[in-house]
Amino acid sequence: MSAVKTEVAVGAGVVAIAVGFLIYAGQVTGLSASTAGYPLTASFRSLEGVSVGTDVRLAGVKIGSVTGISLNPQTFRADTEFTVLSGIELPDDSAIVVSSEGLLGGNFVEILPGGSPFNLEAGAEIEDTQSSVSLVGLLMKFVAGGDSE
Repeated sequence: MSAVKTEVAVGAGVVAIAVGFLIYAGQVTGLSASTAGYPLTASFRSLEGVSVGTDVRLAGVKIGSVTGISLNPQTFRADTEFTVLSGIELPDDSAIVVSSEGLLGGNFVEILPGGSPFNLEAGAEIEDTQSSVSLVGLLMKFVAGGDSE
């Protein structure tokens, strides 16, 4: 009889640890309850390494995420939609850049705030964009000797 109680106690412990791990994983990956924010858009020449769910950061702090990416057939640019946490007001002359976490790290979208006294409204477009740099392209230029003109 005591062996059954021990097995039940161990089983309950394993289930509690599994539930705790799932809650922790949900919080770390951002799958838990979403926070309210306002939408913004931007148009990039290249979004290499960025997908829906990619972090949007300001000064290294996550303030939102990419919510949509589509190809504009007229301009051949990647139209991007993202959200920014409510309460974070960005100047209307802010820039947005696709940055890399390192040589082997992933990419993220970084907002560089401007100095304008006017702020972006919900649904506004950030026009000053800088696309991602292709690491493979840079390496090929280095190996080939680049333009030595």
